[in-house]
Amino acid sequence: MDFLDLAKRRHSVRTFKREGVGVEDVQRILESARVAPTAANKQPVRLVVAQDPDTLSRLSKAADLYGAPLAILVCVDKARAWVRPSDGKSTSDIDAAIVCDHMMMEATSLDLGSVWICWFDAEAIRKEFDLPDELEPVNILAIGHSAEPPSDPNRFARDRISVDRLTNIRR
Repeated sequence: MDFLDLAKRRHSVRTFKREGVGVEDVQRILESARVAPTAANKQPVRLVVAQDPDTLSRLSKAADLYGAPLAILVCVDKARAWVRPSDGKSTSDIDAAIVCDHMMMEATSLDLGSVWICWFDAEAIRKEFDLPDELEPVNILAIGHSAEPPSDPNRFARDRISVDRLTNIRR
């Protein structure tokens, strides 16, 4: 399958089957995170992988995981992220987003569903996982076998702005 077809298959899943994610699939998802590009190759992203009941329960105290059997907490070490010299813009959130996107796309290629979760209680996560001060939780990726029907890969024609509008910056 080519990349554009894969990207059109990906959709946010909020209902998962109880079936777990296989060890090989988890390893492929984590490898996709490892090879994801980061600004200046600084690699500031750190992951907390939750798939056992205890860890999932602890993570569920801070966010709705929609019953996913696997959740990956994406954190960044802001001190390790590249900073643009001209204005001080940190790439920490960008790096985290790229890593997360790689994992979502790999999950899709493995016929798994996922949903990017940014609505969570960061302090509860800090407490539950005893995160060091230098790590900032950015998002959670919930992953599993979807219990929902697949989304229409042609939905983008009606749900997304056109390429012309996307590339038209008014001055």
